[in-house]
Amino acid sequence: MKEPMYDLEATNRKLGQVERLDLNLVARFGKRSFLGDNYSSIFGGIVTDEAAMVIPMDDHMVHRGHGVFDTATIANRHLYELDQHVDRIVKSATMAKIILPFDRETLRRILIQTVSVSKCINGSLRYWISAGPGDFQLSPSGCHQPALYAIVIEDKSLFNSKGIKVVTSSIPMKPPQFATMKSVNYLPNALSKMEAEEKGAYAAIWLDDDGFVAEGPSMNVAFITKEKEMLMPKFDKILTGCTAKRVLTLAEGLVREGKLRGIRVDNMSVDEGKSADEMMLIGSGVLVRPVIQWDEQVIGDGKEGPITQTLLNFILEDMKSGPSSVRVPVPC
Repeated sequence: MKEPMYDLEATNRKLGQVERLDLNLVARFGKRSFLGDNYSSIFGGIVTDEAAMVIPMDDHMVHRGHGVFDTATIANRHLYELDQHVDRIVKSATMAKIILPFDRETLRRILIQTVSVSKCINGSLRYWISAGPGDFQLSPSGCHQPALYAIVIEDKSLFNSKGIKVVTSSIPMKPPQFATMKSVNYLPNALSKMEAEEKGAYAAIWLDDDGFVAEGPSMNVAFITKEKEMLMPKFDKILTGCTAKRVLTLAEGLVREGKLRGIRVDNMSVDEGKSADEMMLIGSGVLVRPVIQWDEQVIGDGKEGPITQTLLNFILEDMKSGPSSVRVPVPC
């Protein structure tokens, strides 16, 4: 029987490439940026080597931006609002004309299993659905099949409740057809964030074509008016935030207690926003973050608002002991 032939030089080259990937990760972050157990449908399962968690260059999400993504917070080994986020990525994929690589329940199960294997207690789960690898053409017709990627990011830091400054963005926001889906095309969002940082602010606020307040680069915005009414911009031209919708639901308790006169989702002008008693950013990454200055206008008394703080506490408590509709346990 003839001995099989091995290209030892090629094997060593491959090993060297993996080692260089590992060294590159250390050079970039000094430590792991995300946990080592992640999911890739390209590999057909869990990827245990962080350096191997890569995307093919011919994946249309890479060179055409043909992909969507979403996220979910991991809090005490529970996935917060997982089903709401899964529903949204399914909707985004449909809008982007990407066929789901798995049915919804299989997708959900893969995400839960990925977090389970990672042993992450607190952090976030981020996942992408792409048109998939295949070629470098514009049309996805040459793609072999759509792909799913998921990574687990450990985060032990506490959410910051310190008041921040925002500015009005000069970067045009995406048109409604694209703003209402969570696609990977985040160049306007990145430029908006960079613009804010260049001006010493935390985030930049977009206005729509009619001049109404829209959203931040990765979060929704809300206000408490002088009449003690909670006001949030309509979702018809912006991304429907899962955390924002949950805040609206939890805020109903303040209406019942008489601390809010009402809750309204409507168009609002910049003047209305800047004259409000309180302003806040809402999203998975910030939860509920008080805004104390917009451009040169101080919001309210320039301090973190009490209702904003109460809403943050509501969300934090909801993450710890909320109903099963928003807390999905992760098996050990």
